[in-house]
Order: sequence, then C-alpha cells, then structure tokens
Amino acid sequence: MRRRLPGGYELDDDPERVDLDEVCRFLSNDSYWARGRPRDKIEGSIRASARVVGLYDSGGHQIGFARAVSDGVVTAYLADVYVLAEHRGRGLGLELVRELVERGSLAGCGWLLHTADARGLYGKLGFGKPSPRLMERGRRGPS
Repeated sequence: MRRRLPGGYELDDDPERVDLDEVCRFLSNDSYWARGRPRDKIEGSIRASARVVGLYDSGGHQIGFARAVSDGVVTAYLADVYVLAEHRGRGLGLELVRELVERGSLAGCGWLLHTADARGLYGKLGFGKPSPRLMERGRRGPS
C-alpha cells in the first residue's frame, strides 16, 4: 500500500522502506515511552510486527511511523506512533493511525493502545477510556 497525502506526504506499509536509523533514533532519544531502548530491541519489535506504516515527506525522508502487534484475527495493539514535531498539526498523525486501524488486514480487529498524550487524535478514531475489565502487567526485566 502506498497512499499520497496532501502536501507531498506519503504513507507506505512496506517494511523494507522503513529507515531503521531514523526510527531507532526517534524512539530511543525523543519518545517518552521508548527512551533508552536498545536498537536491537527496536529492530526486533519492528520485524515481529503484524504491520508497520511509515510516513514520508516529499523527499522520501521518514518523518513518522506506527506499528501494530496482532494475532491477525481478534486483537491488535497500536505501538510506537510518532510524527516529527516540525510536521505536526497537519493531520498526518490522524492519517497514519487511520491507515493502521481502519484499512488493511487488521481493520476488523479490536484495538488496544496505551498513551500519555494525543488522546484527542485517538478519540477521533474511536479509541476511548479502557473498560473496567482491562488490566495491564508492566514489563519485567531489561528494556
């Protein structure tokens, strides 16, 4: 899938196109949720994902990313979503997430997400407060 967006931006779900250097740099250095995560863990998580979607500017540079972890049938988890700060405010994050949750082979799944920000964006796509039945077990061991 390749989808053009206004302003010369493009979404692409080809995992071979993902700029691992850029995604690893952002996640390890700039994100609050993966700061300090080692490159081998980031690369492994991308390889093991059910689907990845990259966001690219008109020059083909990676400026955003999102991935899904899923059984492919019932449940999917949205992870590692970002758009570089200088490209925010243009609806690109909304389109990036929309591509993962509403299009493609995982569109019929129920989706889970953990986030400390951008709740308004996710709300536009039907994400709401967790149910009283949702429980979480945090990671154990090294990142």
